[in-house]
Amino acid sequence: MTTSTKFLRALTFGIAAAGLLAAGPVHAKVEGDTIVIGSAISFTGKYSTEGIHAKNGYNLSVKRINEMGGVKVGGKTYRLKVVYYDDESTPARTAQLLERLIKQDGVKYFLGPYSSPTTIAAAPVIEKYKVPMIEAEGASRALFNKGYKYTFAVLSTSEQYLASAIALAAELAEKSGKKASDVKVAMVFENDAFSQDVRAGVVDDMKKYGMKAIIDDKMPTDLSDISATLTKVKALKPDVLVISGHTKGAATAARQLTELKISVPMIAMTHCEAAKVTKNYGKAANGYLCPTQWAETLSYSDKYFGSAANYNKLYNATYNQKGSVPYQAAQASAAVLVWKDAFERANTFDIEKVRDAISATDMKTFYGDIKFAPAGNNIAKPMVLRQIQDGVYNVVAPLKWASSKIDWPRK
Repeated sequence: MTTSTKFLRALTFGIAAAGLLAAGPVHAKVEGDTIVIGSAISFTGKYSTEGIHAKNGYNLSVKRINEMGGVKVGGKTYRLKVVYYDDESTPARTAQLLERLIKQDGVKYFLGPYSSPTTIAAAPVIEKYKVPMIEAEGASRALFNKGYKYTFAVLSTSEQYLASAIALAAELAEKSGKKASDVKVAMVFENDAFSQDVRAGVVDDMKKYGMKAIIDDKMPTDLSDISATLTKVKALKPDVLVISGHTKGAATAARQLTELKISVPMIAMTHCEAAKVTKNYGKAANGYLCPTQWAETLSYSDKYFGSAANYNKLYNATYNQKGSVPYQAAQASAAVLVWKDAFERANTFDIEKVRDAISATDMKTFYGDIKFAPAGNNIAKPMVLRQIQDGVYNVVAPLKWASSKIDWPRK
């Protein structure tokens, strides 16, 4: 199969349709009793692991909504279906495929791609054609300072991901009789929009406490080797090591931390679950702090999935998995719930009225509260930090959400 054939190949979930009909200029894509939603997302390339997690989350929510009676609009019941194209983890391809979905396939409602770079590429296309997109995987602040009116995100923004680790390090230092300003921080980040936003949040919190970075490195483009940074870590002995490089970066970090026998009192990194660090590195991963948008131990619930724990159980049963569900899947499922809620509150397929209904969202879900600021970001849900303790991810911060006490310093 050629590359061009592969990325244009549509993957569908829901009721199959005989063909794609052109939609009118005002109303959404509807085929009989089926509402069609489009998504260009990563099934191949460097974001493929997370992209598949997101697709699974979308599909599980679509299945659940359809099983529970579908979506009611104008006195009629509709089912949901998602049409997917593989963007191969390439932002330019994401934009290209959205153009195809809108102009050729007639789709007017969208779920987001995976990653900040691809979502940043998607948003101008969504804005150009004035079609709403509810996204769950692009956390970059760059999405919410451009004045976009048609992009809405259910997740917390990226600068929040690891900033809580700095606050936690400050608190622990002060409890042990040291000054927060004495904490030495080492940082290594991928040079992409998401990870650089994560870094910005870390730097902002470091400034609050007067902390200094003794290492501030960028990962190589292919994310395959950070041994040069880790060699410096071994020599300079920071108190905190902060890492962000999506799944591949986390896998590389966990592998090389193990190989080089690096010991740091606190290690915080994004994408621990997606990189399967507990499965691949066992006890060596104990003590890692992993930010998450969601955890199954949190006290969130809704009428579709019940509690966060029930969602975790259903997802694992559906996809034959064990342990903690990747938060990328959970937030993807939440995005589909917002679509159902907005369709029913709008009670029409008029695109502008549905967009306005999305903008006015104020709902509780198994994933957390969802309420959009005028810029389209979710202002109702915090990030949490989990620590790997004997192979289990336990929430340790913020303290009001903690299910376990932190193990510190990391052994």
